[in-house]
Amino acid sequence: MTAMMEMPRVQECTAIDCAYNQHEGCHAFAITIGTEADHASCTTFFDISTKGGLDAVIAQVGACKRADCRFNAELECRAPAIRVGPSRDMADCMTYEPA
Repeated sequence: MTAMMEMPRVQECTAIDCAYNQHEGCHAFAITIGTEADHASCTTFFDISTKGGLDAVIAQVGACKRADCRFNAELECRAPAIRVGPSRDMADCMTYEPA
């Protein structure tokens, strides 16, 4: 059996227009960081008036497609925690750092 590592939590999310954002906390079970050309987008973000997610859950990073991030190893985030914030009409991983 393979040992599972603990995934980093979304420590803060200031993308308040996201359906999963409640009081600057992400309540999706897990998020994915995508590969937009010039930024590390949170591809779980979507703007809708209905709030979703699970009250008792603080999101974790399920997958990170930014292989060029210094915290990325084998497409998994190895940062202790991440912050997500608004960017254009989306949300981005503010913890992203080029390798």
